[in-house]
Amino acid sequence: MNSQELTGKLEQLSISSNELDILEWQRMEKINQATGFTNTFINGLNAIKGFNEKEIGKLAIQNKKLSLPELLNLYPKEVAETGINAASPKNLGYIPGGGVVTAALADFIAAVTNPFASVYYASPGAATIENEVVNWLKSIFSFLENSVGCLSSGGSISTLIAFTATRDKYKIKNEIISKSLVYLSEQVHHSAQKALRIIGLEDVIIRYVLPLDRNYRIKPQNLDKLIEKDKADGLNPFLIISTAGTTDTGMIDPLNEIANIAQHHKLWYHIDGAYGGFFILTSKRNLFKGIERADSLTIDPHKGLFLPYGIGAVLVKDANVFLHSNYYTANYMQDGYNEELLNSPANLLPELTKHFRGLRVWLPLQIHSTELFISCLEEKLLLTIYFRNKLNELSFCLGPEPDLSVSYFWYPFETEVDEKNRQLMNEIHKDNSFFLSSSIINKQFVIRIAILAFRTKKETIDEAVEMISRCLQFVLQVNKK
Repeated sequence: MNSQELTGKLEQLSISSNELDILEWQRMEKINQATGFTNTFINGLNAIKGFNEKEIGKLAIQNKKLSLPELLNLYPKEVAETGINAASPKNLGYIPGGGVVTAALADFIAAVTNPFASVYYASPGAATIENEVVNWLKSIFSFLENSVGCLSSGGSISTLIAFTATRDKYKIKNEIISKSLVYLSEQVHHSAQKALRIIGLEDVIIRYVLPLDRNYRIKPQNLDKLIEKDKADGLNPFLIISTAGTTDTGMIDPLNEIANIAQHHKLWYHIDGAYGGFFILTSKRNLFKGIERADSLTIDPHKGLFLPYGIGAVLVKDANVFLHSNYYTANYMQDGYNEELLNSPANLLPELTKHFRGLRVWLPLQIHSTELFISCLEEKLLLTIYFRNKLNELSFCLGPEPDLSVSYFWYPFETEVDEKNRQLMNEIHKDNSFFLSSSIINKQFVIRIAILAFRTKKETIDEAVEMISRCLQFVLQVNKK
């Protein structure tokens, strides 16, 4: 290709490639169309069912242009109104967040400006925002100033990052793996075992601390006895996992007493606060005593701060081991090589390229203040009490009073209790007005409610109780025949 041909080709490609950089009037038109859709969606949330089961149509990418209005017409039918409506106040099944609008604005701004937040040299302002979010988390949980942390995509990745540091600190590798021990509760989130497998520790010994107390919390004396016995047997204990807000029962393990045991035996102490951690800001603060003594802590702003999915965090006491597990460099990164290592999130994460997550935490906190989020959390605690009182009036059996905002219940049918509660759960799912979930606790089938969506109000709970009562009457009627 000669110079003239090359120039002509470049001019031709420039015209077509410029279409990606749309003009201001086109930007405004599309932004208005998108905000119109989101306003309609939010305004209609109370009228939309908590769960919709339907076949999905064609969403394949085709090599043809579609207008944004066409796609926005497709989106609610095939995405937003299918499965669990995660933004709905009626999402009471799994641990919901909600997706506050100011966080969505932050994502929009972050995507348009597109700073490379992973490396301080590349974007010192964006990296500083990420670090200031971590500093704010450290202050909430009373972690020492020289501890470190990073923002991840959620609790599962945060757990993986924390356990990698644990593995490296205790040099759990090669022949040592099969005689090394992890201590945890049956109530621990499944991401713990998953993370161990991913980081090459599938063959460690998982020691469940049994029995739990009547509220499904770890008994410290049982834990201590297990560790003593395992050490006497020549095994290699290295990690204790406790939970600040269990997914099934909403309970908090005795964090401070377990911290004493971890300190005595010189084991790494990890606390999973992904769901419950932010309740430390509320009247429940006393239950979190000892959380500041953890070697690592996971928390999820997309749960307790009601932000969109995709923002978790992990704090770690030992900065050196954290850097050892994650820091690496290359020749093409030499321009930023001499910067302060801990200023760059990439040095504390498996990721180099990542979304500018910090803005979706920083912006809502700056706009709304922490106090507003605390009010929402306090409301959910009271709504849980209110819900339990209402079910008690309907003669339901209730699990132990939770520490936080997850609870479970069942109806005491005269016969085939598990089977008939399964029928009740099926009727609730068929109704779909509200999304609730089920679990097996103490080998018993139970129905579970998780109250955390920021849009969930007293009126929501009243409607949910009415639905449960309606479904119960149907099951009772069917079983009379």
